[in-house]
Amino acid sequence: MNENKRYYIGIDLGGTFIKGGICTREGELLINDKIATEGHLGGERVAENVSTLTKKLISELNISPSDVVGVGMGVPGLIDSESGTVVFWGKMRWENFPIGEMVSSLTGYPTRVINDANAAALGETLFGSGKKYKNTVLLTLGTGVGGGVVIDGKLFEGNRSAGAELGHIVVVKDGVRCNCGRHGCLEAYASATALIRETRRAMEEDKTSKMWQIGSLDAVTGETAFDYASTDAAARRVVDNYLEMLGIGIVNYANVFRPEAIIIGGGVSAQGDALLSPLKAILERDIYAGGRGPSVDLIIATLGNIAGTLGAAASAFAD
Repeated sequence: MNENKRYYIGIDLGGTFIKGGICTREGELLINDKIATEGHLGGERVAENVSTLTKKLISELNISPSDVVGVGMGVPGLIDSESGTVVFWGKMRWENFPIGEMVSSLTGYPTRVINDANAAALGETLFGSGKKYKNTVLLTLGTGVGGGVVIDGKLFEGNRSAGAELGHIVVVKDGVRCNCGRHGCLEAYASATALIRETRRAMEEDKTSKMWQIGSLDAVTGETAFDYASTDAAARRVVDNYLEMLGIGIVNYANVFRPEAIIIGGGVSAQGDALLSPLKAILERDIYAGGRGPSVDLIIATLGNIAGTLGAAASAFAD
């Protein structure tokens, strides 16, 4: 490797695995690997495993440790990025856990910690489908609804890094109870979990639906309703309602931030044009001032699982 090159380590900390990689400032991912999180053994063990992975990556890439500038970490939960502290992560039962300080002490590198969804937003904007834009909103549609906001090429985190909880805007007053405790959140209607719930409900209410061709309710996935939407009325209703609810959220983000682009990621984004075309129509129909204001592009994320790693690494870039 070029000994004058400077490298950045990105860590995507999950409940099961710690994924990591080394990249250049240009976003070239040179190597990536993963290691078990072992959260059940305590936070200190997790920090040790992060350190072990960073050293493994450096060794495998055969670079000098002195050529690594820093470590960036994307971590779930409520994060105070200023102090590198996990204020709260329910799955790990962490409260005010100083993961950044621990990893920095173990690796010898300055370590920046940001929310994992924010890391994905930064990675997708700087190096993925959003790289031609400076102002974006990333919306991830998976088990929940997450994402992040990039303004003028920089991550927007809000007061003490606690902002940009995109899944928790209310779209239906007194609606379905969300995992956060409130009712009517976008996450309760636009996540893959919600899509599966509504698909099963539609099948139970219509025993003649073609969706029963999959065999049972247990076989329902986030793809089922989309797969049958063109030939089955019950599936079409599920998809149409899903798109309308998701569209409400997208229009809200467009009106609040007026970004250059809203990027859709997560498992549901695999529907591609079947998702984008109707959402674009909703956005054009309902955005404030219509076509009088600047347009907002709606695009699909392209980096997949490495968005978080690249975004975490980018958070360690020196300003």
